[in-house]
Amino acid sequence: MISPEIAGIIIMLIGFYGLMTKENLIKLVLSINVVSVGLVLFFIGTGYIEGGGVPILPRRTVVDPLPATLMLTTLVVDVAITSLALALILKMESEEE
Repeated sequence: MISPEIAGIIIMLIGFYGLMTKENLIKLVLSINVVSVGLVLFFIGTGYIEGGGVPILPRRTVVDPLPATLMLTTLVVDVAITSLALALILKMESEEE
């Protein structure tokens, strides 16, 4: 089975490929989103421990909650940045006409 870290790296590379090869602005924004999702998957995978419990209940091994918390914040910021970028693209295209 493939690890989440390797899957995240592969998804980030696909996004970087899209950034390097596409010229359409909307496709570039989508490529940035793909890179962001790969990064989130990578960091969530680094915080996971096989058989670990939730940090609220005392156990020997617990999953680190910090990467998940930071990546949740990252996803919220990504949605805001994406909506702003798409709005700017639409505004630029309407002014060209």
